[in-house]
Amino acid sequence: MTGEQIYWASTTAPVNIAVIKYWGKRDTSLNLPTNSSLSVTLAQSDLRTHTTASCSPTFSAPDTLILNSTPQEISSARPTACLTALRSLRAALEDADPKLPKLSTFPLRLVSVNNFPTAAGLASSAAGFAALVRAVADLYALPQTATELSLIARQGSGSACRSLLGGYVAWDKGSRADGKDSIARLVAPRSHWPEMRALILVVSADKKGISSTTGMQATVKTSALFQTRTNHVVPKEMAEIEQAIHARDFETFGRITMRESNSFHATCLDTEPPIFYLNDVSRAAIRAVEELNTRAGKIVAAYTFDAGPNAVIYHLEEDEDLVAGSFKFLLAGKQGWDGNRGKAIVAMEGALSVDDKVAQILKDGVSRVILTGIGEGPISVQEHLIDEQGKPNPVDT
Repeated sequence: MTGEQIYWASTTAPVNIAVIKYWGKRDTSLNLPTNSSLSVTLAQSDLRTHTTASCSPTFSAPDTLILNSTPQEISSARPTACLTALRSLRAALEDADPKLPKLSTFPLRLVSVNNFPTAAGLASSAAGFAALVRAVADLYALPQTATELSLIARQGSGSACRSLLGGYVAWDKGSRADGKDSIARLVAPRSHWPEMRALILVVSADKKGISSTTGMQATVKTSALFQTRTNHVVPKEMAEIEQAIHARDFETFGRITMRESNSFHATCLDTEPPIFYLNDVSRAAIRAVEELNTRAGKIVAAYTFDAGPNAVIYHLEEDEDLVAGSFKFLLAGKQGWDGNRGKAIVAMEGALSVDDKVAQILKDGVSRVILTGIGEGPISVQEHLIDEQGKPNPVDT
């Protein structure tokens, strides 16, 4: 979109929550992982980053980025790598067609807004870099596919490559030194298994004490468990969980999801010094899920934790009243139950019988809940966050 020599493009991009975790890099500059990973893309109606990319010959250098109304550093290696790669692709189009406007030479104005806490274990950087790459690619009218763009998004934030696709998405670690085969791959679209749901227990919206980048490299250097996990555990579980997704087998999916989360956090604890992403509230959530499954006589809920204390509890739509309803009874009054989906869930008294100490830890420690489900990849939108003068113009996201 243009006006008075200003060009715009806007997109929203989703959060993804991995069930096979990415942890460790074989090349830090290219963000090449030591193991493959797999995630579920979550619905953008609940969790998303909205980004507008704009450029103009009237803008002054350098490029700028504003996130949630706060100016951000954009000259660091990661955003620079993404923008350099995108500009190069646009410049190739301009060289091939001299009639095209020289957008690659214009300074960029980037404005992003998250509708969820940033850097709180909710994959904010994944959604953020996916939205940035997709918005700039749309601004530059690039012909590359989402998988091809995942090579660029990966350089900003490794897991961002998975947020460029919807549904169930793998990130293949690849073996090439240049990273050309380390890309996002669609395992199954949302339509294949649309009944997947997620209940997120937000334990903390504070920024992590140890960033994922710092934590994973410490693990690579010091954990004795790391090589076993990377070379033996993850390859086996990747194959098994892909089969479970194709078969829509929740019990296998759930068992692997929980086992993999525990494996990931075991390597964090095995790091020197040990990394504690989980806390007492996280462990209480694990106990509650185990109790739910025991009472159901099968796996109806599966917990997973990224590099943070927030619990993501996967379940199927058919079990939403049992799973979410049990937590609604226990956590009545918490923010998040007041939406349409939350109101429709019946609080299930007696379905979750945890001891008083566990119950109290959850009541005191969970600040809010988020009810969501599987979703699509980035979506182009017309709600621009930059006005015709190139200034931030926030809209309701």
